[in-house]
Amino acid sequence: MKKCVKWKGSDHRKVSFECSVGKNCRNSFYCGMILYFFVFSSLINLSSCLPPVIKIGAIFVEDQKDSAAELAFKYAVYRLNKERSILPNTTLMYDIQYVPKEDTFHTSKTACKQISNGVQAVFGPSDPLLGAHIQSICDALEIPHLESRLDTEIHVKGSQEFTVNLHPSQELLNSAYKDLMTYLNWTKVAIVYEENGAETVNSKGLIRLQDLVRTPTKNTEVYIRQATPSTYRHVMDELKQREMFNIIIDTKPETIQLLFRAILQLQMNDYRYHYFFTSLDVETFDLEDFKYNSVNITAFRLVDSENIRSRLLLRDMERFQPIGHSILNKTNVIKTAPALMFDSVMSLAHGLAALDRGATLRIANVSCEDEKPWSDGTSLFNYVNTVEFQGLTGPVRFQDGRRANFKLDLLKLRRDELLKVGEWKQQSGLNITAPKYFFEGGSPNITLIVMTNEEVPYVMLRDGYNSTDPNGFEGFCIDLLKHISRKAGFNYQIRLSPDGYYGSINLETGEWNGIVKQLIEKETPYVMLRHNAANLTGNARYEGFCVDLLKAISAIVGFQYVIEFGPDKIYGAPDPDTGEWNGLVKQLIEKKADLAVGSMTINYARENVIDFTKPFMNLGISILFKIPSSQPTRLFSFMNPLAIEIWLYVLAAFVLVSFTLFVMARFSPYEWQAPHPCLKTDFVVNQFSVSNSFWFITGTFLRQGSGLNPKAASTRIVGGIWWFFTLIIISSYTANLAAFLTVERMITPIESAEDLADQSEIAYGTLGGGSTMTFFRDSKIETYQKMWRFMESKQPSVFVSAYDEGINRVLEGNYAFLMESTTLDYVVQRNCNLTQIGGLLDSKGYGIATQKGSPWRDKISLAILELQENGIIQMLYSKWWRGTGDICNRDEKKKESKANALGIENIGGVFVVLLCGLALAIVVAILEFCWNSKKNAQMDRQSLCSEMAEELRFALRCQGSRQRPALRRPCSRCAQQATGPAYISSNVRSSESISHRENGMLPMLERRKSGVQSFEIET
Repeated sequence: MKKCVKWKGSDHRKVSFECSVGKNCRNSFYCGMILYFFVFSSLINLSSCLPPVIKIGAIFVEDQKDSAAELAFKYAVYRLNKERSILPNTTLMYDIQYVPKEDTFHTSKTACKQISNGVQAVFGPSDPLLGAHIQSICDALEIPHLESRLDTEIHVKGSQEFTVNLHPSQELLNSAYKDLMTYLNWTKVAIVYEENGAETVNSKGLIRLQDLVRTPTKNTEVYIRQATPSTYRHVMDELKQREMFNIIIDTKPETIQLLFRAILQLQMNDYRYHYFFTSLDVETFDLEDFKYNSVNITAFRLVDSENIRSRLLLRDMERFQPIGHSILNKTNVIKTAPALMFDSVMSLAHGLAALDRGATLRIANVSCEDEKPWSDGTSLFNYVNTVEFQGLTGPVRFQDGRRANFKLDLLKLRRDELLKVGEWKQQSGLNITAPKYFFEGGSPNITLIVMTNEEVPYVMLRDGYNSTDPNGFEGFCIDLLKHISRKAGFNYQIRLSPDGYYGSINLETGEWNGIVKQLIEKETPYVMLRHNAANLTGNARYEGFCVDLLKAISAIVGFQYVIEFGPDKIYGAPDPDTGEWNGLVKQLIEKKADLAVGSMTINYARENVIDFTKPFMNLGISILFKIPSSQPTRLFSFMNPLAIEIWLYVLAAFVLVSFTLFVMARFSPYEWQAPHPCLKTDFVVNQFSVSNSFWFITGTFLRQGSGLNPKAASTRIVGGIWWFFTLIIISSYTANLAAFLTVERMITPIESAEDLADQSEIAYGTLGGGSTMTFFRDSKIETYQKMWRFMESKQPSVFVSAYDEGINRVLEGNYAFLMESTTLDYVVQRNCNLTQIGGLLDSKGYGIATQKGSPWRDKISLAILELQENGIIQMLYSKWWRGTGDICNRDEKKKESKANALGIENIGGVFVVLLCGLALAIVVAILEFCWNSKKNAQMDRQSLCSEMAEELRFALRCQGSRQRPALRRPCSRCAQQATGPAYISSNVRSSESISHRENGMLPMLERRKSGVQSFEIET
């Protein structure tokens, strides 16, 4: 039971009530509401640990008078007093004071005046210079101080401070910025900062971003420039001249439109530029001039306006008249400053509510003159510091008075709106939920491979770089290529010619070398120059799949043709700026060509400007992987045909059946036979001892026999059912053993794209900048999205610059290459160490391109269909993919064949049959025992129970003998008229019987009949 102070209505006379109706409160509605709650609380006796009225103070600079932050502070107090859900028995009263900006003396006097009037918490101000003075006063008097400003001061962990700051620290914000830079792989970035920048701090703009200068990667180039509204254009023009495309903006939100104007004037608003704004209020910016032109703009936000709770709270705030519309922005989005002020008031309320449940709060009676701290200030601050709730700015939690475990939403401009594409958390870092939005826009998807030779001063290798580094080249041609690619709109990768020649033809063989050879072999095996092309003219110079296909089509349709190479050696892509096409598509549009033949993919963009025939070849993306080596032969591989559990079950069955046979033989009287059938003996023998039972089961299991034959029906059932069991087991083992020992087992670790996506040990990638990479990047299928996230985050990079590089990585092992199936098939046919995994991941086709509205399209399409039906196209495919002399001769007998071990689900039925047979044998043995006991009881003229007990005692003897007394019955083959003596179980004991019992034999007493001659074997 908690002890609290009893507050009555009369005690309210000691509380000063200030509501400046004419001076500090423009609308008397606020004062009326507060007065109403004050009077209502005074009339009711309340038993609470908190006073019925708690006074709080707020200090704003004069520029913030009637600002959104002040109105949010007033609305928060009004909402708490109205709803009473957090503080049901306490009313909050505020005392708002305004101070000149940067006037520390007046600010200190104002704060001391509020403290003398009994405020128990102080809010603000947002000015960092004034806030530091208020913080020192509150620390000295131990009065909680709540702030919502960006504090750049380094906080010493464990220091005794009485300030709670709702704004995230600059250190954590810089961590979020660096995570974004790492994700975007920015290797060259510019920082444009302004004193009193995005968060209106003091002259520490560069100090705030100093962590970004210490870039995440050592190879990142950082360019720093300070700017003012008058120098925006000059600074941005300097960045343009230096080709800085990734820019971090930290300027005042009030002058951001001037910066936007400079960007537009310098035409720095295309897809190449990426702007990141440090302001958390980017949603309030006017971005109309940047929409629909593919410019990249990203920023973080603290207020999640898409959250349902936040939307309801903002709706209620907007309806609060007459100040609701003034709190929200014109776009109905609340800024960060008023949202933080609202949450700071809620933090104090939650702290008071927590204190009300466990302690007593006395009204502060301190002053700056006495310098005597408030006794309950530490307790109140500790409760506020430990609150956790969901606020307007997300989850609110503190650690040593600093905001902790908050969430930042990552926004990106896409067409006409800002979309949430990810979020950043202190614990987990950056999580991109929509990575595709970072790779769309005007940037072309095609990457051209530029072949060159090292030659001064045209192309030179930089000092300290190698030929595989994208920034490793310099020279006249390199600079020229940069300008051309910028104008033409393509990406490129530079590769050195393998032999160092530009290209010359061998007069004897007709083969080209150098760069010309690389260009000719680009379209192998579709269109190629013959080896002796120098000695030929016209169409005879060319060979390949498409050449043969064109020859067959022309014979069907009836036309003649002349083959020419395209002037730029590409099929065609639109320019992102001008929309003009290049390559073969341009030749068709300008009617310089009638047909375009090659590995030309049919797509939507090309179909808008030219026509395509029916596809003559269907293809898709497939997986290239190295053929795994066969498994090494093990010494005990003969155990593989059966699973481990099957071997254990067989062993258990062996032991069970052996003991069952032994017990059944001892129970059954028909297994007790005289050792010599022609001679009368005083004992009978059982051939199934424990060892003989195991030997019988072993011999029959190995199909060899044992020389022991069961005679009773029950033991024969046991033997027969065991023979059936061994028949199935041995047959199954033999059949599966042949598969295990004769077939080479090569198990591939992956068999489909799903297997690739579900593992992380085997890396996989595509050709960088190609259509395959675009497919995974833009795919809506979850499996392919998962694969894309893996590929773009994998380090080192899994993307390759050429097919040869990807093939070599596959041959090195532990790498899968995603490529077009036709090229994959061509590679697989020429390298026996490579194979295709799974089927096609997508479907597309190669077609013959014609001019728009060409009459040849339908005729050629019909010809293609006829060639497909006749199998001509398949024959051509086999000729150029598999019919050349350099293909791999694969041994079809060595294809992968995986024989699975037989499990219990395969041959478990044989065990069921075995158990049923054993159960039947037990039933038969019991019936035999009962029938023989009844028969002997009648002969011995004794009760059935005593006879069964006598027989049961003998059968269950621990040291069971293989001999037992025999009936005095002559052998039919030795005495034709003999009638054996009756078997009598007598209780008469003699010395002879005792001596025989010691030898394991039970002597029998005879009851001789006249005319009966008995033969005995003396023992």
